[in-house]
Amino acid sequence: MTEEKRGETFVMKGEAPSKAPESAITFSTFLIGLASSALIHMGEAPNPETGRAERDLLLARQSLDLLGMLHDKTRGNLTAEEKQLFENLLADLRLRFVEANKR
Repeated sequence: MTEEKRGETFVMKGEAPSKAPESAITFSTFLIGLASSALIHMGEAPNPETGRAERDLLLARQSLDLLGMLHDKTRGNLTAEEKQLFENLLADLRLRFVEANKR
C-alpha cells in the first residue's frame, strides 16, 4: 500500500525521493546559468539547441536587465563570495554587451 502525501492543491501517492539531487543548485550556479543565457544571446556561446552562435541583442539585453534587477534586490543578502561573483559577472557581461553592439 502506498502512502498519501497531501500537497497544497492535490494528492500525491508514492514515496518521497530518498535523497536530495546529487548536484543541488546554489545561488552561484543560478547566476552562472543566467549569465550563460546572456552569452548565448550575444552570440558569444553556441545555442545549445542548434549548436550555432546566434545573436539576439534584445534577449541579451533582457538577460542583463534581469541580472541587474536581481543584483539590486539581493543587495545586502549575499555572502562575500556570491557578491564578488555577481559583480564580476555583471561587469564582464556588460562589457561584452557593449562590444557585441559595436559589431
